[in-house]
Amino acid sequence: MLTTIPDVLSADELAMFRDRLDRASWVDGRQTAGTQSALTKRNQQLDEASATAQQLGGLVLDALGRNGLFVSAALPNKIFPPLFNKYEGGETFGAHVDNAIRGVKGTPVRIRTDLSATLFISSPDEYDGGELIIETGFGVQEVKLPAGHLVLYPSTSLHSVTPVTRGARIASFFWLQSMVRSNEDRATLFDLDQSIQTLGSERGMNDPAVLTLSGVYHNLLRRFADT
Repeated sequence: MLTTIPDVLSADELAMFRDRLDRASWVDGRQTAGTQSALTKRNQQLDEASATAQQLGGLVLDALGRNGLFVSAALPNKIFPPLFNKYEGGETFGAHVDNAIRGVKGTPVRIRTDLSATLFISSPDEYDGGELIIETGFGVQEVKLPAGHLVLYPSTSLHSVTPVTRGARIASFFWLQSMVRSNEDRATLFDLDQSIQTLGSERGMNDPAVLTLSGVYHNLLRRFADT
């Protein structure tokens, strides 16, 4: 399931992020790449231990926690501290699959990467190229979203970033371990939850049908969830 989450960051938050990131120092993006993906990765990245990366990453996590659509789609258990990258001057990232397990640097925490996420910080009119190409069961998807929007997709997907030939593509990226390991089960729960929200807005959340469906949702979540 590929899900677009609009307006994760507000216009004011984006302006602050851009100001901080435009003044930041960038390093070789291969420092967080696995052995195979390092062969095809050419971009820049904020040092994950830097104050800017940690402070902005914390703000991304706060924004995600407030976003009901993200929580519904991801059912997050653990979220890897958000990282930040930049592509410019022809930089690109060839086709790869993300590592199955990622350790949080300086901690004993390990995360199974069920889902990958890219939060776009640059507006699409600021750069040429830089499309996120994701191979899914429904074919190849090309993603280039407005600033502040996020795309969430299974980490099992083969994906790449096309060369940026003008301007700079700046984004936050991270992985998460969901409470529901199966992409199919998670998609079913997401569809059910969104249907409940739509029906609830029409009939009220205390409507008998809405209450019944809510019970079904939570009982399925109990069956599927691993916390």
